[in-house]
Amino acid sequence: MSTDEMTGIQALERLQETLASMPGQIERRAFDYIRHGTQCLIANFEVATGQVLGPTVGAQRTEEDFAEHILHTVATDLESPWIFIVDNLNTHQSESLVALVADLCELDEDLGEKGRTGILRSQATRAAFLADPTHRIRFVYTPKHASWLNQIEIWFSTLVRRLLKRASFTSVENLKQRILDFIDYFNQTSVTHLGSSFIGS
Repeated sequence: MSTDEMTGIQALERLQETLASMPGQIERRAFDYIRHGTQCLIANFEVATGQVLGPTVGAQRTEEDFAEHILHTVATDLESPWIFIVDNLNTHQSESLVALVADLCELDEDLGEKGRTGILRSQATRAAFLADPTHRIRFVYTPKHASWLNQIEIWFSTLVRRLLKRASFTSVENLKQRILDFIDYFNQTSVTHLGSSFIGS
């Protein structure tokens, strides 16, 4: 799973209707809008199938939110091994995530104390634990300053181009539902047509 957050997605309601393009005339869009708030999307791009699985849309992205997203994803198949490709954001190397992985993998070991001892001592020790290849659930971290290597980033740009750039949203609830609907539509149609060409783009 290629996993990351897309933060600060704005629920902008356009005050005038966008005029569609016509022969000899480009699309015309007014730039006046009402701002209704923002949402954060946490999503998984399954590289093997090209599908977006287990999306979470909410108001924020704390370390607890990210850990809850991972739990929600893993809960779809509790027995299988999971590999999550993520960047080096601190929420991807958090105390909450370490505790979750230790619990789900039934690892009976002392985790220590955050900032002081053991696995929880530092971000580096937590990352080493989360990346341990012997764990059934583990994380692979992209090189620093190279999060663009993560395939989910390509899909985020698709979401922006196909939905967010031109749409009008009447509320954050409307924005959330439209994102989830777009993911369903993408999984049912785009993957069928694009197949592996999307993954390699």
